[in-house]
Amino acid sequence: MGLKKVILCAIAASMLLTGCAAKDGTVSSGEKNSQTVQTEEKTGQMERTYEAEEQYVKMLGRTHSENGILWLAHSASGVEFKVKGTKCSVKIIGDSMIAAEDNQARFAAFVDGERVVDEMITQSEVTYDVFSYDEEKEVTVRLMKISEAANSILGIDEITVTSESDIAPTEEKELKIEFIGDSITCGYGVDDEDRDHHFSTKTEDATKAYAYKTAELLNADYSLVSYSGHGIISGYTTQGKKVIAQQLPKKYDRFAVSGGNGSDGFSAAAVDWDFTKFVPDIIVINLGTNDCSYTGKDEALIKEYSESYTKFLAKVRKNNADAHIICTLGVMGADLYNAMCEAAENYTAETGDENISTFRLSTQDGSTGFAADWHPTAATHDIAAAELADYINASVL
Repeated sequence: MGLKKVILCAIAASMLLTGCAAKDGTVSSGEKNSQTVQTEEKTGQMERTYEAEEQYVKMLGRTHSENGILWLAHSASGVEFKVKGTKCSVKIIGDSMIAAEDNQARFAAFVDGERVVDEMITQSEVTYDVFSYDEEKEVTVRLMKISEAANSILGIDEITVTSESDIAPTEEKELKIEFIGDSITCGYGVDDEDRDHHFSTKTEDATKAYAYKTAELLNADYSLVSYSGHGIISGYTTQGKKVIAQQLPKKYDRFAVSGGNGSDGFSAAAVDWDFTKFVPDIIVINLGTNDCSYTGKDEALIKEYSESYTKFLAKVRKNNADAHIICTLGVMGADLYNAMCEAAENYTAETGDENISTFRLSTQDGSTGFAADWHPTAATHDIAAAELADYINASVL
């Protein structure tokens, strides 16, 4: 049931006259009929509470509904809808990481593109006011998780509005892009421009990173599948040892893999991702920055990276038959760029699939500063987004 309840915002006498509301003023969606519609016409605005279902909202990125809660895990995942009304609020469900400082989920709400809520989820349940107007306005609302999947998840339980009509999903865009990447794609440390500081979900914001910005420049719907520290064959290492637990290809077909679980025991990793839910026209893979910390200049390890990358391309293609795949690298170093290109060439040679290309992003030089742990700043992400969008416009679309 998507429409949980409809509370009439009228005086008690008018509710008694209509005879269609319960004593507490609620009407379930199953009970809503022509008499209810007539009541709406007479009383004007009503308070309405919804579950985040496709009938009412557009899904942004990978989402999963379980027992009436829409779970968000990945960076920039969420929902978007249109509403004409005076008030809006959202009830958010926290996960098992609500007390884990630097790992809590970061939530943001936008109204017509303006950020109106930006909070860390530190409670098992919390309701945020999204807007409140004296007069009715028609607006677009976007509710998003802006930190990454690896640390925590959050759920949307209820969306409540005061309006004359139902909320409605925004229109699907003609272009859809999936981004597969690491901390750069997640927006690691972008809100902390001190290169000597370290990771925290408090300073991570995917909406300021190149992937999200590229989608905006191209007016595209998007999905981000990205995990900080991850690579093709190894996660980031300072000891020369392979970090198998941070091999992204093993996690690609999961809804998400996270350190946080829902209060009801919900586990994102236990859910297979349904690739029919988001069918991209373009897939951008940006993996290799962390692998480089493991491979160094060892030719055997570089070959392992390239061969494993080729296998991952086959896995991506299996689940996305028609998408153009772009393999890219470079923002935080391009040491494995040639090996990445070789992987793409070998994939085409083995399969005959030519719907793939490679593109090198400019390496940051410090002229626009550095964020936490030497990650790109918002300004550096702007440069990368412009480069990638220009390449897609010129060579793919």
